[in-house]
Amino acid sequence: MQKPQLVNLLIAKSVLETILVATIALVVYLKAFPPNFHGWGEAVTASQSIAGWVVSDADPWRRVEVQLFVDGKLVGTQVASLSRPDVLAAGWSRDEWNGYSFPVAGLSPGVHEARVYALHSSGKGARYTLQLLGDPIEFEVRTDGSWSRR
Repeated sequence: MQKPQLVNLLIAKSVLETILVATIALVVYLKAFPPNFHGWGEAVTASQSIAGWVVSDADPWRRVEVQLFVDGKLVGTQVASLSRPDVLAAGWSRDEWNGYSFPVAGLSPGVHEARVYALHSSGKGARYTLQLLGDPIEFEVRTDGSWSRR
């Protein structure tokens, strides 16, 4: 075999190996790390609830399970499937059924922090990861039981 042919063969082999390693790395990454979620939440003072929306970037048609934590304690879990036509109109989703609303009762007067997380399971339910949606939500419960945003 001539030297130029050997060099070309080695270059082609290196390129194919690089493509193989990159493909394996991509598959491992997609299996090991959850998809990105977009969403937002806020304290709704009139109904004393935490409400918002969530959409999966990987599968915009999928209904995402969300969890609410207030002051670090789990308050509830639900599937985000309430109507949010504003999210559809803004172009964040492909349909309007991606909202959630958690009624929150029994909080002591003072400042509280709520965090809403998108729940992602992997490994056939063997592993769960949480992704914070938006920013932490601060609100205040007054002595008369009413709420105000912070």
